[in-house]
Amino acid sequence: MKVDRDNVIEVVVQSQDEVAGSSVETVDELVNDAGEIRTMSDSCKYEYQNNKKRKLIEVLAEKYGVDAEKMLNTLKDTVFRQKDNKEITNSQMMTLLIVAHEYNLNPFTKEIYAYPDRNGIVAVVGVDGWSRIINEHPQFDGVEFVESENQVMPLGSTKMCYEWIECRLYRKDRSKPVCVKEYLDEVYRDKFSGVSQSTGKPYSVEGPWQTHPKRMLRHKALIQCARLAFGFTGIKDEDEAERIVMQQSSVEKDSKPLMLDYSHLSPIINGLRSRIAQVGLVRCMEYAKTRIKSEEELEYVKNALTVTVH
Repeated sequence: MKVDRDNVIEVVVQSQDEVAGSSVETVDELVNDAGEIRTMSDSCKYEYQNNKKRKLIEVLAEKYGVDAEKMLNTLKDTVFRQKDNKEITNSQMMTLLIVAHEYNLNPFTKEIYAYPDRNGIVAVVGVDGWSRIINEHPQFDGVEFVESENQVMPLGSTKMCYEWIECRLYRKDRSKPVCVKEYLDEVYRDKFSGVSQSTGKPYSVEGPWQTHPKRMLRHKALIQCARLAFGFTGIKDEDEAERIVMQQSSVEKDSKPLMLDYSHLSPIINGLRSRIAQVGLVRCMEYAKTRIKSEEELEYVKNALTVTVH
């Protein structure tokens, strides 16, 4: 298979051997495998030899006409800075830049940004970003939305919303559209709630699902349909990222070890401690079994008496 000049340069820029440890050591190998390096013109050879050594940040910096180092520092200080002012790591930055480059997203217009989670960050693509990658896909051939006839009032909202919205995405290379239907009861989110750190009082704040439920449901239908129609992977919208973080927080809270209260065993333990030197641990535990039926509580008593013996 022949690799023309444009394809060679595209391979050079998009390869991740310099930023993600690809198994392909150089672009030369790709070209040699294709048998085309010997047929390239001298000018093309020079261009690909010059481009193959460029880092991803340099490619993106050139796209926006700025210095690579300044762009990297600006992204860390502004677009990708976290709420706690914690600077993201180089590995996290690399992940974001790869996604931005892969989908041609502009981080300065919030088409892509970093959202914190338990493991660091999640690459989040805003609605404008999803609109861009859908419209720029070469096979995109239009979109339609179909709403349910019935509308309902979501809990906590003052606005009616469709029970479901169906998105239909058309591709130039297919005779039928890709259709996805999103249901309100499966994606709706309640108000944001919590406890004020300053007053200690509970509060709740309306989110976009309360103020613009129809728009949010339409966004969810479009994004899910785009994933199936065009195979977009590795990116999430803000609503999904927030749900992931909330779920992780809930799991961490629920997974904390249960602290059992054994204070009611103190009279028994204190009584046995006064006799353990005379009768020994075995006799004390035989007596404890006549008073305690729980295996966990017996183990607790045994541990307490063992400490006393030693």
